[in-house]
Amino acid sequence: MSTPIVREQFLVISALGTNPMELTNVLCRTSHENRCAVISTRLSRHGEFSALVLQVSGSWDALARLEAGLPTLAKKHTFTVSVVRSAASENRPQALPYVAYVSSVYRPDILNELCQFFIDHNVELENLTCDTYQAPQTGGTMLNATLTVTLPAGTQISWLRDQFLDFADALNLDALIEPWRPQTPA
Repeated sequence: MSTPIVREQFLVISALGTNPMELTNVLCRTSHENRCAVISTRLSRHGEFSALVLQVSGSWDALARLEAGLPTLAKKHTFTVSVVRSAASENRPQALPYVAYVSSVYRPDILNELCQFFIDHNVELENLTCDTYQAPQTGGTMLNATLTVTLPAGTQISWLRDQFLDFADALNLDALIEPWRPQTPA
């Protein structure tokens, strides 16, 4: 009789608070204290608030204990929290990671136009950052967006790049798409 394989289990925790360091510290420490491991995390600031998303792994009982304690912790440290159970990310060894950079005069429809372009070409979104700022010379609102995407196996890269650049030109976007490269410390 063989031992059954224990499936790794995950929680995805989303938290919103005004103190990013405390928010991160409290959730990482609590995860550790509950015998859970933080697998990935993203923090970003939005006005006076910071949004923190963590993927945490652990045994079912450790995750249940962590999940049960989060509402009390959120009330004590004045942040909001949302939790969902998750499976492991699917392994896509044939997917090709690319990064699209976009800069333009701000229009409210740019992000949905970008997403629709990639949906139409069966490209998956892995990460998105978008910021607006005031142009120094004109005072107009500008947008910078970076989209990390994965191209399905068999994608003709030169064709997709041409399609993306034509799409960007039609919308008057300054855009570039290139292979994703790991960040290396200087």
